[in-house]
Amino acid sequence: MSTEPMCVACGMQYAAPRPDCPICEDERQYIPAAGQRWTDLDTLRAGDYTPRIEEQGERIIGVGSNPGVAIGQRALLVKADSGNFLWDCAAYLDDQLVAEVKEHGGITGIAISHPHYYTTMVEWSRAFDAPIHLHENDQQWIGRPDPAIQLWSGTTKRLADDLTLINLGVHFAGGTVLHWRDGEQGKGALLSGDIAQVIPDRKFVGFMYSYPNLIPERPEIVRRAAELLEPYRFDAIYGAWWDAIIRTDGHAVIQRSAQRYLKQVL
Repeated sequence: MSTEPMCVACGMQYAAPRPDCPICEDERQYIPAAGQRWTDLDTLRAGDYTPRIEEQGERIIGVGSNPGVAIGQRALLVKADSGNFLWDCAAYLDDQLVAEVKEHGGITGIAISHPHYYTTMVEWSRAFDAPIHLHENDQQWIGRPDPAIQLWSGTTKRLADDLTLINLGVHFAGGTVLHWRDGEQGKGALLSGDIAQVIPDRKFVGFMYSYPNLIPERPEIVRRAAELLEPYRFDAIYGAWWDAIIRTDGHAVIQRSAQRYLKQVL
């Protein structure tokens, strides 16, 4: 059974019932006009949700549900040579979804870009006996503490020879991206969540402090993010949503997006 309360709006799962959702009360999210509402995984599983697993790129599998839950992001299963790794977290999880992910080889570890996608991370961790890597700057937002959560500090964390977490500090202080050195046939891939948001024209990415409330990210943070990513090589950028993917020229996209942003706000 999974009856821990989940916020309907953001999907955050909490260890015990509470009247409020700190994630939604923060200015980077919002409390819906209908007010704070709660659900749980057992209730969702009894509804009309079904697993959704689709290829998003070479050795990258999208993992989520139909329909999406709460914010609606999908996770990405990276089939790296060092082992399968789950990037970000979709809120829905059931036995069928666990079985289908195991058919792809399971999960050796989990990392999440920022607190909006923490959701049911402990359920995923327990289903696959996998550690969760979160940046310590976002520790305050953890809704369901668990021994599987491993906090890391600093700017980078090497998960394996081919996988590196990079703390850009965009959107949240712990806002992180994942660099897969060997992705895209060795050209590299950046898994960005919405720390660097893939936008519709696919020629740029966006940088925001709050997406629903349209608060721009601070210029010094965007400048630093571009500087941190400059040494890394990657062709593709995988965003937070189904098919939100920039297939080529990703490194240049990040740099020119930061330049365009800074030109507009400074």
